[in-house]
Amino acid sequence: MTILVTGGAGYVGSHVVHALAETGRGVVVVDNMRTGSPAAVPSGTPVHPIDVTDTAKLEQVIRDHGVTACIHLAGLKNPGESMKDPGLYFHNNATGTLSVLNALVSTGVRDLVFSSSCSVYGAAETLPITEDSPLRPISPYGHSKLVGERMIEAYGTAHGLRWMSLRYFNAAGASLDGSIGEDWGPTHNLVPLLAKAALGARPPVTLFGSDYPTEDGTAVRDYTHVVDLAEAHVLALEHLRAGGSSAALNLGTGTGYSVLQVVKGLEEVAGRPLPVTFGDRRPGDPPVVWADPARAFEVLGWRARLGLPEILATAWRWHAGTGHFEG
Repeated sequence: MTILVTGGAGYVGSHVVHALAETGRGVVVVDNMRTGSPAAVPSGTPVHPIDVTDTAKLEQVIRDHGVTACIHLAGLKNPGESMKDPGLYFHNNATGTLSVLNALVSTGVRDLVFSSSCSVYGAAETLPITEDSPLRPISPYGHSKLVGERMIEAYGTAHGLRWMSLRYFNAAGASLDGSIGEDWGPTHNLVPLLAKAALGARPPVTLFGSDYPTEDGTAVRDYTHVVDLAEAHVLALEHLRAGGSSAALNLGTGTGYSVLQVVKGLEEVAGRPLPVTFGDRRPGDPPVVWADPARAFEVLGWRARLGLPEILATAWRWHAGTGHFEG
């Protein structure tokens, strides 16, 4: 059994690859290395530096390695950037997913785990967010993920594809042994930017929005440890291989934290003040997002084991040690 992991040299993808390798499964990685690094992939794992929009090359990789299932994580993930360049996001995320689907169908692979996002919900009016909440993306990024989900569902109906779409909330943290984490070079995510600033490796971090309708005026998010997310991908794959039904599932902790709570928490872990400034709200950012993860437990037996303290502790260990990959 060999699993194709697209985007497997990226932040979440590399943790998924490590989790799969720990189970003894064969893994092959496809990643265009726009934000990924071969150094994040376990030694000995085949890595192909190609783009998922190249269907012919994907098909060749699948055939050459005898791939039997796919975990598709490749894509761009900056809602703010997507507001400025929507075409880039629809090409990479929607067209890329279509290419993956065509490659899987043409080679007879029928099991797919898709990296979706809570961005498909947009600015939810009712909390916590369940899988039955309205799907109303407010950014091209969110729309591109929802388009991906819809295409996957259609291919399931037309071609017998078995699928799981994992709508995860804000991924954060690093591996528990400190060996891999989020490369702070290409990221726009809060925790690595704060760590980088704390270490004097960048200017103060701009916090977007101080006038949200929240307790301290900053946006609230459900920060979910990347190790827990990686485990969920493995469980989703096992669910499909065991004949389980296709489904879209939320992956979150069920608890929201404000941006300022994250800042203060990392200050405690790092033992130093974090240089921050405030800016205007960022287009495409909802004020409050947090999940109801009950269905993921019902279907997969999955729940987040690691909370914000573990997220900040592992992230700081990684960033204070390296914070980026060489090569």
